[in-house]
Amino acid sequence: MSSSHIVIRNVRPLDAAPIDIEICDGRIRTLNTADAASGTTHNDAEVLDGEGCILLPGLVDLHTHLREPGREDAETIATGCDAAALGGFTAVHAMANTAPVADTAGVVEQVWRLGQATGRCDVFPVGAVTVGLQGERLAELESMASCAAHVRVFSDDGVCVSDAVLMRRALEYVKVFGGVIAQHAQEPRLTEGAQMNEGALSAELGLPGWPSVAEEAIIARDVLLAEHVDSRLHVCHLSTRGSVEIVRWAKQRGINVTAEVTPHHLILTEDLARSYDPIYKVNPPLRTADDVQAVREGLADGTIDIVATDHAPHPHEAKDCEWSAGAFGMLGLQTALGIVVETMMNHPGASSSRLDWQGIADRMSVIPARIGGVQAEHGRPIAVGEPANLVVVDPQRPWTVDPARLASLSRNTPYTGMTMPVSVRATMLRGHFTVVDGHLS
Repeated sequence: MSSSHIVIRNVRPLDAAPIDIEICDGRIRTLNTADAASGTTHNDAEVLDGEGCILLPGLVDLHTHLREPGREDAETIATGCDAAALGGFTAVHAMANTAPVADTAGVVEQVWRLGQATGRCDVFPVGAVTVGLQGERLAELESMASCAAHVRVFSDDGVCVSDAVLMRRALEYVKVFGGVIAQHAQEPRLTEGAQMNEGALSAELGLPGWPSVAEEAIIARDVLLAEHVDSRLHVCHLSTRGSVEIVRWAKQRGINVTAEVTPHHLILTEDLARSYDPIYKVNPPLRTADDVQAVREGLADGTIDIVATDHAPHPHEAKDCEWSAGAFGMLGLQTALGIVVETMMNHPGASSSRLDWQGIADRMSVIPARIGGVQAEHGRPIAVGEPANLVVVDPQRPWTVDPARLASLSRNTPYTGMTMPVSVRATMLRGHFTVVDGHLS
């Protein structure tokens, strides 16, 4: 479907009463109750029957690795955007650890223009905090912010900005243009050679441990730095109970901090390391069942602001090896929504760790768009006059994960054979379908 005039019938916005939604020239033209619109004809419109489906604002990912430039054997911007659209995303933020590193205006503009060319998903580059991710001197933050890509999120994700003075300077610098520093919280001296979560299991398996305090110490330091300079801090892929408690304390204190959790930290635990299969090797590592419960509770009560995929594709040789030689990272774009529904809506847990469809929309669209500074077009209300960046979700059509059928160039999903409880029926970017009936359009 490529028409600029589209009608989606009988769809339920955020699980409310069914409506017919009319979209024209990239925006929502009308919203009518299904009963009121039943006799309405739209002779020039393409029509999608959304009966039984949920309508959400298009999902926004604040943490995606698209690998291009430099590692096109693992992913390209085009294939990553395909995976994003199939997962219900209309916007992704592409991390800076490419080759060359996205630490100059030239590289971030290249990423931005390649994203525009796909037409399937808006790609917003994340600029590096330090030159070459080396942690020695600040990258060209202002030039990346003022170039055509308008970068507002900066991160050395993959490595921590461990120098406190450099981190302070970065936080101060981005205040000028309303930017945010997204920190990979990992004290390097406490995690040298680390392979999995530190604890009794790592000792049993003989794998060097990655202690929780290595994450928590950096978060504690950085929220205090953010308070000191009155700047914005975002914590990437939070994974421990202690980290949740520190962020909760910081928010109660009024510190301008936001945090994300990945889908895999909502569902998978360190016990999977018993297989010695590096498909489960990720940074930060899979933690304990208690940590999983803590991050679910933190996401439900708003301590953790958003879900971000940390989509990290790798070629087969980087995972088809012994654990110690395996690369860190997992695919996430096509499975993120299903994992969030499974863990935060379908799981028979306490009400304190559950979300409804509005909560899922907030944490996977509205709030990440706001943090990333793209809220003018993404994460918008489903209302007349708003941009038609939307996703239609079918809660009655589960699907089983088959790595060979994913859109990514890589196959390193930890969910092989797992049934996702919902499927993406359609994704729409600026009033044009990028996905229809679960297939790329």
